[in-house]
Amino acid sequence: MSDHAAAGHRLLRPWKHLSSVPGGHALFSRLLGRMVPYTGSLGALLVELEPGHAVARLSDRKRVRNRLGSIHAVALVNLGEMTTGIAVLSALPANIRGIVTGLSTVYLHKARGHLTAAADVRALSLNHVVEVREIQVVSEIRNESGQVVARVTATWRIGP
Repeated sequence: MSDHAAAGHRLLRPWKHLSSVPGGHALFSRLLGRMVPYTGSLGALLVELEPGHAVARLSDRKRVRNRLGSIHAVALVNLGEMTTGIAVLSALPANIRGIVTGLSTVYLHKARGHLTAAADVRALSLNHVVEVREIQVVSEIRNESGQVVARVTATWRIGP
């Protein structure tokens, strides 16, 4: 099994061990940051993970803010891409690979406060991929009151 193809397994196995212990979400998120350093630079906390489903939180702090006092647009894209990636990779069987080929983002409201991003691909039946295809995966980013502040759509090319 190649390193890339085993990415889902490399995510789910430590998650199962760490998610139930105190501080486990933070420890897992740091481990994820070591696996994917650019994603780790965001400082998001993964709070839910199961095959095909991921939820992450981003704290509002100075290092992710823009000059207007809201969370920077690129931080939102990074958070959305992170959750789509974790959802997709955790759902792929070992013989299927995936790569992002496009990203688009719609900014709906200023992003302030703690944010939650969620992506879900469980309805896409990624266990039965037999040829290269593209899928679009949406991550909705919500503020503390539940309002969608941004919607990130990642186009993934997946295949054997």
